[in-house]
Amino acid sequence: MRLLLTTDTHVPRRARELPPALLAEIDAADAVLHAGDWVDTATLDLLQARARRLVAVYGNNDGPQLRARLPEVARVRLGGVRFAVVHETGPARGREERCARLFDDADVLVFGHSHIPWDTVAANGLRLLNPGSPTDRRREPYRTYMTAEAADGTLSDVRLHRLAP
Repeated sequence: MRLLLTTDTHVPRRARELPPALLAEIDAADAVLHAGDWVDTATLDLLQARARRLVAVYGNNDGPQLRARLPEVARVRLGGVRFAVVHETGPARGREERCARLFDDADVLVFGHSHIPWDTVAANGLRLLNPGSPTDRRREPYRTYMTAEAADGTLSDVRLHRLAP
């Protein structure tokens, strides 16, 4: 399964629309995992219409309309890999240990909030992935998202994609 991992789209506050490269990845993916901070329901509607499968949560910037449609935490098995998706994981210090305790039923945790790409593995084997933001680089040099492959219980070919300024 080809996966697209994204978060913190913040449309229309940080960008008027999603980048064309991200839209192309949505069309190519078997599943899209979005870790919250949509800001508007139109972006959720767009991904629900375009994605073959959407696994998504709300973030701290998402109001009542989005929170009514999305969970705080999502869990799904894709390609035999157990995923958890959440927006916030707390401070970077101690993140692996904290998330290993909170998401001990997952192989991979996809999260957002910081807009900072992250790819680490906790002591229990939980892989933590933050794809950054495709619309708001904040203090990062690039706007980003991730793709990956999931098959036979293994996550592979995890790639961070940088978007042009």
